[in-house]
Amino acid sequence: MNAKKSLTCLVLWSLAACGWQKGLDSVALASLYTVPMPPPTTPLSVYHIGHSLVNRDMPAMLEQLAGEGHGHRSQLGWGVTLRSHWEPGESINGFEQENDHPRYMDAMSAVRGGKFDALVLTEMVEIKDAIRHFDSPEYLRRWAREARAAKPAIRVYLYETWHQLNDPKGWLERLDEDLPLYWEGELLAKSLAHNDTGGPIYVIPAGQVMAQWVRRIEGPGKLPGMSTRQDLFARNADGTQDNIHLNDLGNYLVALTHYAVLYHRSPAGLPHRLKRADGSEATAPEPETARAMQETVWEVVTRYPKTGVRQVD
Repeated sequence: MNAKKSLTCLVLWSLAACGWQKGLDSVALASLYTVPMPPPTTPLSVYHIGHSLVNRDMPAMLEQLAGEGHGHRSQLGWGVTLRSHWEPGESINGFEQENDHPRYMDAMSAVRGGKFDALVLTEMVEIKDAIRHFDSPEYLRRWAREARAAKPAIRVYLYETWHQLNDPKGWLERLDEDLPLYWEGELLAKSLAHNDTGGPIYVIPAGQVMAQWVRRIEGPGKLPGMSTRQDLFARNADGTQDNIHLNDLGNYLVALTHYAVLYHRSPAGLPHRLKRADGSEATAPEPETARAMQETVWEVVTRYPKTGVRQVD
């Protein structure tokens, strides 16, 4: 082998070792999701890796929706990346505050222990920055590969989130754009291109559910207690709008989405009066509004094959 060929091989090997690989095109990616997953037959034990858009209350609400036997543990931080959760030498901002509760469990121990039925991962937002600077597809791949090495049957999910309400490109516009461009076109397409994750990584499309719900409540048909996108989001201590973190109503909508994807069941008829993680009563949607939220979730989930749920015709 001459020097030029040797150098080329070395460069290609180095890129592969660093996790670089051309992503699957949209057709090849879609082909991985043509056959839905079988629904679970027993309650699930779920492990969440992420940040404050997971929070403590949403998984607690999910556990109440799923009922007896469902359990969860988590490792969270403030705006942290999948890389930060993976690399032992990297600090996790907000670690002590976000994990000071009984449901915390060390992420690597949880994944390598092989005792969880489902792993739900999400990436830092701004998602573009996470991909550009923190090698998100590679770390999504590593977590999925590690989980299935320990337990081949584990269900692995990417939790699609959202961005700031005041995003200059438009909040709904970004939700429409970011799913194919970043969540699918970068995270899924590149992490699955290696063909070593033991199967697809499925999607919990919370951002898409939120977009459809907002279009519904901001349209001509109003629903009791909710009329704008801001009604899903928290308020700061001084009363100003929190543009990224959910309130109880937003957490309820996202918990419904997790339930529908994880259990392959319509959330119609599920309880709407739930408790927060600390045991206090969460603000509940009006019954009519709760039913509409449940319907919206199922409409989105059964029209998006990457959830792994059987689709409607």
